[in-house]
This record gives sequence, structure tokens and C-alpha cells, in this order.
Amino acid sequence: MSTIVGTALTQRFGADVALDAVDLVVDAGEHLAVLGENGAGKTTLLRIVATAARPTSGTLQIFGLDAMVERRRLRGRIGFVAHAPGLYPALSAAENLAFFCTLQGVDRARVAQVLDLVGLADIARRPAGKLSRGAQQRLAIGRAVLHEPQLLVLDEPDASLDSDGPDLLMKVMRGRTAIIATHDHALANRLCKRTLELRRGRVVGVPTRLRVVH
Repeated sequence: MSTIVGTALTQRFGADVALDAVDLVVDAGEHLAVLGENGAGKTTLLRIVATAARPTSGTLQIFGLDAMVERRRLRGRIGFVAHAPGLYPALSAAENLAFFCTLQGVDRARVAQVLDLVGLADIARRPAGKLSRGAQQRLAIGRAVLHEPQLLVLDEPDASLDSDGPDLLMKVMRGRTAIIATHDHALANRLCKRTLELRRGRVVGVPTRLRVVH
């Protein structure tokens, strides 16, 4: 069964076409890497899949639901890491997660679990604004999995992560459907079984299957 089925997804900004009739199918439990240079349309595609943006045209089903109509229902099943960490800088790492627990109706016992998962337990009381960029990215990843989503949408999540970053990504993606945008072909090969390459908003060639290294 497919988790994501997108047909002719198109996004225009005035006269500019950011995404041009992209078809996308991601099966349940599959990990897909979206590759491409800056401006290729990766972020636009991932924002649409995360229900953070609506396409100009095309259709998108996630978990069998119309993503244009059922956005509220779907967001509880999706975890999204965008370019910006989306944290409250004055709150500590733990307080950030506790706040999102309240918003999402998640038991606060998850805070300690997630801090341990992303390797931030030792600096849980430090304000998010004073964390390193890599630690902020780890916290953003933690926030994305706080509610145990079935689908992870990760827009260049390796940005600013240290050498242990790929191991963290592998842990949080395990057991979930995931779509990840990255420039790093080696990382894509490590984390994903298949890639989709975009160029100027269009799919280049056909999706490629990769050798997965675990």
C-alpha cells in the first residue's frame, strides 16, 4: 500500500514554475531521497507533502486521504523538519518539547525519551537560542518525532549535524515512511532505497533504486 500518491503536482509563483507536473509514489515504510541542486524544487515538493503548502494544481493523497481536504487530520500523522528549526529561543530544549507536547496532546513523559533519542539529555535545560546550530537541528528533529508520526518529511535534516548525524537520522526514520531532501548522494545511499532527482521543478529520468547500507 502506498503512503503518498501525488499526481501532476505543480506549484507556480506568478510566472515562475517551482514544481512542474511531478508524480510521486512512496510506499508504506519506504524511504525516498529527493535530490537536486538549489532551486530544483525539493523544498517546494516537501512542503506540499508535509501539508505546509498547497500546490497550484495536481492531486495528493496521504494515507488514502485527500491532502488538500484533510490537512488537519493528516498533520497528526506527519512529522516535518523544515529549513528553519522552528524553536522558541528563550525556552530550554526540554521546555520546547514540553510546549509542543501540550499543543499536540502528547504525554510529557515523551520529553525525556526524545531528549535521550536525539542526544540532548545533558543540555536539556539550556535555552534553545544558545544551543549550537547542530544541537538546534537535533532538537528540531526531536520535535518532529515527538508525537510518533507515521510519516517523516525531512528537508535537508543533515544540515549542521555532526558526524553522528546520519546515525540519528537512521534511528528516527526506522519503522516509518520517510521522504528526505538532501544534496548528499552518499547520505541518500545510506538512508534510502530509492531516489527521485529534480531539476528546475521536473523529475529527471526515473526514480532510482539504491544499495542500502545499514
